[in-house]
Amino acid sequence: MQVSSLNEVKIYSLSCGKSLPEWLSDRKKRALQKKDVDVRRRIELIQDFEMPTVCTTIKVSKDGQYILATGTYKPRVRCYDTYQLSLKFERCLDSEVVTFEILSDDYSKIVFLHNDRYIEFHSQSGFYYKTRIPKFGRDFSYHYPSCDLYFVGASSEVYRLNLEQGRYLNPLQTDAAENNVCDINSMHGLFATGTIEGRVECWDPRTRRRVGVLDCALSSVTADSEISSLPTISALKFHGALTMAVGTSTGQVLLYDLRSDKPLLVKDHQYGLPIKSVHFQDSLDLVLSADSRIIKMWNKNSGKIFTSLEPEHDLNDVCLYPNSGMLLTANETPKMGIYYIPVLGPAPRWCSFLDNLTEELEENPESTVYDDYKFVTKKDLENLGLTHLIGSPFLRAYMHGFFMDIRLYHKVKLMVNPFAYEEYRKDRIRQKIEETRAQRVQLKKLPKVNKELALKLIEEEEEKQKSTWKKKVKSLPNILTDDRFKVMFENPDFQVDEESEEFRLLNPLVSKISEKRKKKLRLLEQQELREKEEEEELEGKPSDAESSESSDDEKDWVDEVRKQRRLLRQEEKAQRQERLREDRQTVLQPQFYEIKAGEEFRSFRDSAAKQRLMNKTLEDRLKLEAKNGTLSVSDTTVGSKQLTFTLKRSEQQKKQQEAEKLHRQERKKLRRSAGHLRSRHRRGRPFH
Repeated sequence: MQVSSLNEVKIYSLSCGKSLPEWLSDRKKRALQKKDVDVRRRIELIQDFEMPTVCTTIKVSKDGQYILATGTYKPRVRCYDTYQLSLKFERCLDSEVVTFEILSDDYSKIVFLHNDRYIEFHSQSGFYYKTRIPKFGRDFSYHYPSCDLYFVGASSEVYRLNLEQGRYLNPLQTDAAENNVCDINSMHGLFATGTIEGRVECWDPRTRRRVGVLDCALSSVTADSEISSLPTISALKFHGALTMAVGTSTGQVLLYDLRSDKPLLVKDHQYGLPIKSVHFQDSLDLVLSADSRIIKMWNKNSGKIFTSLEPEHDLNDVCLYPNSGMLLTANETPKMGIYYIPVLGPAPRWCSFLDNLTEELEENPESTVYDDYKFVTKKDLENLGLTHLIGSPFLRAYMHGFFMDIRLYHKVKLMVNPFAYEEYRKDRIRQKIEETRAQRVQLKKLPKVNKELALKLIEEEEEKQKSTWKKKVKSLPNILTDDRFKVMFENPDFQVDEESEEFRLLNPLVSKISEKRKKKLRLLEQQELREKEEEEELEGKPSDAESSESSDDEKDWVDEVRKQRRLLRQEEKAQRQERLREDRQTVLQPQFYEIKAGEEFRSFRDSAAKQRLMNKTLEDRLKLEAKNGTLSVSDTTVGSKQLTFTLKRSEQQKKQQEAEKLHRQERKKLRRSAGHLRSRHRRGRPFH
């Protein structure tokens, strides 16, 4: 059982966990329960509460004893007995079911609407009767006073089938091209149908006349909504005598009072998906609206969100168990969802043990759904080297990041940084040592960085504590004890450089402020010793005196700044003179360089000639090279020019080539003489 929480509303998922195959023996099931923790801890509220492939619709009988669900493949209907917590029967059908209705209090009378235009009636024993409607049906409702079935679908007509007479009656002609959904008010019998044009037409079954039309498509468009197509009606539900909820194909839910053509409230799901179903919850005045992705529960008076439920798979249908906090869902997966929300109401009578179970879980809280997952951003994935997993089942996109399994996260982090645990262990040991040190007697110790500033702040704080002025003025926080300025006394990058030009220019201002502060403190201490009558006269000063004092302060400050600038210029001038004196005393010694073997020393004349050659234009240089024979210009067959360069050899390269040529000739002569001697030796001739 998984527990999730949103807005402090706990939602218990009773259908999560592994499901065991039917063909397993009891012995193997017990063995699996011993080995697998997930199988042992799972809660199988209703046995075999699933479909072979997909579940399309789900409903509860009026007496609350039976749960009926339709699904595929193959098309079938399953009935579950809640008193026995197991499957009661299963019936296979000829075609898929669009929707169905339970006419009796139990499962004895059921009507199915198929996707091949057939209407199938089932009794307690099984199949009873089958008939056909002219057009493909999409929804139907049952009018209990007249025993009429109203069918809507791909037609402008609403077909009526009377079950008492066993024949079709005259249809109701609407102004719409097609109708999607319909519903009948159980209080006064008003019939309403939702059209593809975004309107709701209301009819009186007694007179078979239309009594009103609501244009919901125009009312669903707000300033914040972005709609690309015309909204159609996808869900319709009455509540009481005057309230009606309408769901559109663009994801809006409109609440109407039947006495007004303007909606009381418009709620947007923000997903742009068609609303599948709408239900009302009376105890908390909530509306439960669901699309294929999410189930939202919100207050019907204010529209404030109460909580929401987002299953792993797409939703096809939602059913609220009467007078309880249980929610049943038909999903695009074999398993049907069972959710229990204690805030909505108590557990049903047939599973009252859920209340005790949830109370025990609240007393001993366990891990919630998100405790097994780790939220990571795209930057974290780049640091871990897991960007290739984006789009795979290992990462679930959520807001500005992804959710991934906590076990996978720890395994990858251990591979990326294998010494992370050792670093964490050392940090924890250091923190414990610092905590024990903090319990000892603290001595007055200056920080390592900005000692002068810290000392000044400590002295000012001591002066404030000694003075009596603190009784009348609210004490300000100290910078040394404020965590926001802690880094200024720990990080060496914040060290104040008193030798810098900026500090020396601002220093007169700082000193002036500190002098004024001390002077003001002394004056206030003297004023407290005098009488109250003289205190008012000495506190204030004439405007002329204040202006003269401020002008004197500004004049002193300007003089101080000019003095510091003058000192800085003198220091710069002294430094320049010192460098000049050192340059004059330096005696330049000639330096000798050795030329490497094989290189040729060229005089400065060659470099000067080369510089003059480089100053000439390209045309002049080409002419000079053509004259020396190092460049030849010729025309090609296609009409373009071809340049051929011949590198100029130096004297040393020429000498080296001549030496290599002589060396090769000498080796050739030696080889010839050696061959001549070997031939004479073979013939037996003596050497001369």
